[in-house]
Amino acid sequence: MGKRIMIDPITRIEGHLRIEVEIENNRVKDAWCSGQMFRGIEMMLKGRDPRDAHHFVQRSCGVCTYVHALSSVRAVEDACNIAIPDNARIIRNLIHAAQFQHDHIVHFYHLHALDWVDIVDALKADPVKTAKLSANVSGRPESSEYFKTIQDKLKTFVSSGQLGPFNNGYWGHSAYALPAEANLMAAAHYIEALKLQAKAARMHAVFGGKNPHPQFLVVGGVTSVRDLNIDRIKEFEDIWKETKAFVDEVYIPDLMAIASFYKNWGAIGGNNEAFLVYGDFAENSSESRLLMPPGFIRKGLGVEKLDVELITEDVTRAWYENSTPSHPYAGKTEPIKGEVAYNTDDKYSWIKAPRYDGLAPEVGPLARILVAYGKGDATAKNLVDQTLKKLGVGSDALFSTLGRTAARGLETVIIGDAMGNWLNELRSNIAKGDKKTYQSWTMPDKAKGFGLNDVPRGALGHWIEIEDGKIKNYQYVVPSTWNFGPADAHGNKGPVERSLIGTPIADPKKPLEVLRTVHSYDPCLACAVHVIDPHTNEIYKVRVV
Repeated sequence: MGKRIMIDPITRIEGHLRIEVEIENNRVKDAWCSGQMFRGIEMMLKGRDPRDAHHFVQRSCGVCTYVHALSSVRAVEDACNIAIPDNARIIRNLIHAAQFQHDHIVHFYHLHALDWVDIVDALKADPVKTAKLSANVSGRPESSEYFKTIQDKLKTFVSSGQLGPFNNGYWGHSAYALPAEANLMAAAHYIEALKLQAKAARMHAVFGGKNPHPQFLVVGGVTSVRDLNIDRIKEFEDIWKETKAFVDEVYIPDLMAIASFYKNWGAIGGNNEAFLVYGDFAENSSESRLLMPPGFIRKGLGVEKLDVELITEDVTRAWYENSTPSHPYAGKTEPIKGEVAYNTDDKYSWIKAPRYDGLAPEVGPLARILVAYGKGDATAKNLVDQTLKKLGVGSDALFSTLGRTAARGLETVIIGDAMGNWLNELRSNIAKGDKKTYQSWTMPDKAKGFGLNDVPRGALGHWIEIEDGKIKNYQYVVPSTWNFGPADAHGNKGPVERSLIGTPIADPKKPLEVLRTVHSYDPCLACAVHVIDPHTNEIYKVRVV
């Protein structure tokens, strides 16, 4: 038996995640993911008015707020057979796309880049050489004076012992491969991205009123009637253009520059054969054509038609009362009574184990890019082929940690480019006098429906059953449930657990390589109340009664 190490909590994420790995001969032999929190919102929804559900579910998280609300109203609209007006479709697309632009920038620079960029090593860089590097790789080159200023700020942090967000990093780890000048360039863009993400979040506020938890969604459409004017559209467009320029001129060049030093990670962090995509961004009023197409990959790049009836959730290894795997319509959320015990041979997580036709597919940017590529989408195919050629790696590199991180950047380009078309559509509708944003409807006594969307972290689905005009049952299966779920009754592991197996570990006391793959999935496991002492790493649990 190899040596076991536990990382708890995984930081630079939303929520509380524990990862345990068994290491043998300097590689991960086995892995376990554990969500250390309980989400009971489904139980709170029973008996409530279906029109209120989206206000509750978007409180699941402080990041993924809008996307839960969107799935919820879509579930009720499906149950009540409601077709929303075209302007509502466009505004929902724009807000949804804005979430992608904001989330992916934050993820790359602030949640994931430090797994590849050694901030402390940037202090050794020559600012003149960094400026030359910037001129070669960036679409927005900066001067040596600029990089010297950034370097001086970092020195101030380090010399004072106050590293702030850079505290507790594995700086100096042998797995870091970037030269000092590249580390300094990336550190500068980390700071730029901090400023930009605040602006990007404002896109939600233009049509949504606020961020987080925008208030413009209703079952039947949106309430942004007074925002359908040229000034408000221009305000949104200006922020979108600034964000898009950063993606094209800074994010993608940084991604390519950093990836070129880590090509070996094109063979690490894969191990998943199945991929699932619900698809999103309706391109027409009938919603028959989606920018990101749906599909299921069982192996390779062959794409099957998605059948949501094949989705089940297994709780054999999760802290819920045992039951047979169920489709979400028949799903139950029944936490086991009493204290829970962490036992990797039995139950070890609050996360259920979703399965599609018995398989544990990965969801998220990589799945979306693979499905689009497999379906022959010209834009996705062109971007992927250019990236593989530029990095000098084969298509096998797609199925890896490197491929997962690159896919997130590529879809940021695809979605960002599409936003301009939707803004033009909105202007055209207004010019024609079409300002309808809401379709009236009637609540049925009994109905069932589901709402799917593909969000930055992956496939998100909400299922609702209505009886006597109230919610009888409500279940949702979130992206991190798909990716971070535990093993099932047959011993089949979840996607992240599978991805970690085989990962080389240089120093078990500093498992940087584990973090790289875990962070590439952009974990989000909100809803817990935990407090951690930064000096002792002791975790306090607070129960709110």
